[in-house]
Amino acid sequence: MKVLHLFKTYLPDSFTGIERVIWEIAESTYRLGVESHVLALSKRPHRAPLAVANHTVHQVRQDLHVASTGLSRSAFARFAALAANVDVIHYHFPWPMADALHFRAGRGKPTVLTYHSDIVRQRLLLRFYRPVKHRFLGAVDHIVATSPNYLATSPVLARFRNKTSVIPIGLASAPAVDPERVAAWRQRLGERFFLFVGVLRYYKGLPVLVEAARRTGLPLAVVGEGPLRRDLERAGLPNVTMLGKVDEQDKFALLSACTAFVFPSSIRTEAFGVALAEAARAGKPMISCEIGTGTSYVNRHEETGLVVPPDDPGALGLAMQRLWNDPELSNRMGRAAAVRFNALFRAEDMAMAYADLYARVMERRRTVAGPSATGFAIP
Repeated sequence: MKVLHLFKTYLPDSFTGIERVIWEIAESTYRLGVESHVLALSKRPHRAPLAVANHTVHQVRQDLHVASTGLSRSAFARFAALAANVDVIHYHFPWPMADALHFRAGRGKPTVLTYHSDIVRQRLLLRFYRPVKHRFLGAVDHIVATSPNYLATSPVLARFRNKTSVIPIGLASAPAVDPERVAAWRQRLGERFFLFVGVLRYYKGLPVLVEAARRTGLPLAVVGEGPLRRDLERAGLPNVTMLGKVDEQDKFALLSACTAFVFPSSIRTEAFGVALAEAARAGKPMISCEIGTGTSYVNRHEETGLVVPPDDPGALGLAMQRLWNDPELSNRMGRAAAVRFNALFRAEDMAMAYADLYARVMERRRTVAGPSATGFAIP
């Protein structure tokens, strides 16, 4: 079985939230006999396909970037050629250009769409895009939400509930952690500290986190790069260490070394929180905000960690103090986080669910006369 994934960016240019999910799907389904290809835009595209682990990446030139949306004229021809030679097209939403590509060359193939997030920020443009978006979502064969929380709270998904199911994001087993790296980070940061990992973007709630750290005086390490870094550094707090970008081995070491993981994303753009799942995999208690998305599916309040209101440095600081002052509670929640990860967020389980879904959309296409214009429900 061949599957073509479609998203605006991918390796080797970018490897954050949605790109990491595509990677996990491609690599985990490979073990089940799925050959995955990814089509993405790039400012400096490689002409030849790129082998990335066990899947293949195809790049086309990005001509414009408007309102967080990459656009490419050459994508149409490349998409048509690739789509003709795969069994299933797997869209990753949101990326409005995918709508145009689908209606140009994708309607004859079985289609799956993973709905990663509502469009939250570009409200003015959304007024014009909404009819096209609804037509596109209505046309694909099946939609996947990444958590029951997001499915329950998204007004967009409510329109397509009859053909939407939930497949939680899964991660591969954590690699072995280098004890020397763990010791080195503890020597630098202290035996106990809070950790944030992620791109330093507007919706991550980082100014609120830094303010909570200022009020409590608790040690905080921030991993990641992004447009907010300079603003955060201007706070000049001695208990906040900005680490910038670290490699994967150091990230795993930091997760192993930290006392707890803090993830204060404050709006629905944060639809799941892959970094939360990584913290759960490492057996760490978590602090997150209630924003009606998958973050509260990964982190269960009073079970795997604490969930506080968004944009509230006082509540966030109190949660940090509670875990800091009660090591027994912190350890118990960390153990519960690891148990929940193994029950719900393993890459192997996600792979089986997607492989089964691919097979069902292919079978349904074979039994329905002609391409579906409106998609169909899969029980």
